[in-house]
Amino acid sequence: MIQTCFRIFICVVALLALQMNSLNSKADQSTIKTKDKRVLIVVTSHDQLGINKEKTGYWLSELSHPLFALLNAGYKIDIASPKGGNAPIDPRSKTFDDPENKKLFDNSLLLSKIQHTVKLNTIKPNKYAAILFAGGHGPMWDFTENKDIDRLARSIYEKGGIVAAVCHGPAALVNIKLSNGKYLIDGKRLTAFSNSEEESVDLQSVVPYALETKLKERGAKYEAAANQQKNVVVDDRLVTGQNPASAAGVGEAIAKLLETE
Repeated sequence: MIQTCFRIFICVVALLALQMNSLNSKADQSTIKTKDKRVLIVVTSHDQLGINKEKTGYWLSELSHPLFALLNAGYKIDIASPKGGNAPIDPRSKTFDDPENKKLFDNSLLLSKIQHTVKLNTIKPNKYAAILFAGGHGPMWDFTENKDIDRLARSIYEKGGIVAAVCHGPAALVNIKLSNGKYLIDGKRLTAFSNSEEESVDLQSVVPYALETKLKERGAKYEAAANQQKNVVVDDRLVTGQNPASAAGVGEAIAKLLETE
């Protein structure tokens, strides 16, 4: 009798173990499916602040903050730039009292990615579920009239992906047209570094155009917060942040949208 009960007990335990393995396998498959989604972050290759002798580039926290928001959510990241290679960091932004900046430079794999960015014209858009344009003043010179940026963003958006930008990154959005000939941002709610913020850093006469004004000319419904205050605007699959304070929020908003796809 005791032996019979023991055999039944062993069978029940074995059956429960099989069920748990099956559940774990399904959970693992779900995780893998999420983590298979890739996000392309694009940074500038431009390092000259207009005709000034000052250097510019991409703003480091506008890369590091959304980068870690996306990595922490389980997504894979590639980093690209118009020219490829070691993209310039705006020296004013290279501060390591920012924990995310420090964490980026302490990670040899991620550091290699920013020192060896992929050249935009080599990238195939079908690998990516989202594209994010990081800011800094550099994008005002090399994002706006860039056919590869237009090609990648249009393709990703039209296949149901996410287009995102932060601070001056929305310079990339100015000339993107969809296949129907309409500007991607026409009629969309968005934000970017404001005219007021540009004046507050005394660069309104240095940049090639006023970003807020140009976005409005393209039909965008521009929304601003007070200078240097966090402001993230999500309109369907378009995600934008106004300034460096909004960078992490942009990454979080992209991750949230990717979860629902």
